[in-house]
Amino acid sequence: MLLTGPKTQHTSLAIYIFMRAAVLASRCGIKSKRFGKICKPLTWSHGDIFLMCLSSSQILSAYILKQESLPSSYKSFLNKHGGKDPIILQGVKEIACGIPFTNLEGIMNYYKSTGVDIQLDQQMKVPCSIIHEHQSCGGHFIRFLFQAYGRALPVYLPVYLIPALIVHRQDLLKRPYTIGAKSLFGTARSSLFLSVYCSSAWSWTCTLFRIFQKCNVPMVAMGTFPTGLALLIEKKSRRIEISLYCFARAIESFFTCMSDVGLFPQATKLKRLDVVVFSLSTAIIMHCYACERDVFRSKYLNVLDWVFGVPPMCDDEQSKTSDKEEDHNTMKQDMQNMQLGQDICSRSSVE
Repeated sequence: MLLTGPKTQHTSLAIYIFMRAAVLASRCGIKSKRFGKICKPLTWSHGDIFLMCLSSSQILSAYILKQESLPSSYKSFLNKHGGKDPIILQGVKEIACGIPFTNLEGIMNYYKSTGVDIQLDQQMKVPCSIIHEHQSCGGHFIRFLFQAYGRALPVYLPVYLIPALIVHRQDLLKRPYTIGAKSLFGTARSSLFLSVYCSSAWSWTCTLFRIFQKCNVPMVAMGTFPTGLALLIEKKSRRIEISLYCFARAIESFFTCMSDVGLFPQATKLKRLDVVVFSLSTAIIMHCYACERDVFRSKYLNVLDWVFGVPPMCDDEQSKTSDKEEDHNTMKQDMQNMQLGQDICSRSSVE
């Protein structure tokens, strides 16, 4: 990482690799006799959904209230799929933070440019009219959902079609309809996830504002928490990957916010903390790769084997290995039975 330049920070990459290392370490802990009970809560089947909800609360709150805490590329992604002009976000931020409106007329002019004539009150308590002008909260959700789906399709088309053309190129000639259908179905499902995620973010917050008739920072954080439930639409194997990616972004945003308010002054003095975190994380990953290979998923293990030049095991070698392990276990069991029989005979002779 230092070769990219002494001043080039790779915080996002370091945190993401740290999350991957934490997952592997937790899997090692789950199968450990010493730490198995401590790590048992990590086996919760819906832990990925909870992690996504937690991440959404931080990420979407930062999207509305403090975008500078997010990486620039991720901020651009949120601004595109969030579907709201920056001037609208500024209005929501001001009412949530209790700041007097600085450009309410600009918001009205923005809506007027879209063909909607709206009058906004300086004393408003909830920002629903700022978010979706004259529409109802439910009507805005439906309309935004269709718009968000159109924005999400170009994101996921290459995610599914390119691997189908490269990874499954041989099977594509034999089973073109099957692989094509799976790719299109995956694209449609993932696009639905992203569109529901973005739509429900505005819907949940509006509902909460309407119920309590107020808008503040804790209400924004609570309203964006259930947005992570949209991850249930995704395939189970993809849920943990998405939640870990978002959680890494959430951690970075959270500590940036805490540092800005002065809660972590010492952290700003560590100039290359990303290198330290990345080095520790890769050490954990390599330890698991060398000693605990079964905690990896087969796809990641195959990639690491390819990177480090480890030849893949053929079917014969795999069967021989499994046969040897089975023979070893059988011999071990036989030895234990023989030892037990000898103990019984010795006890009988003594009696």
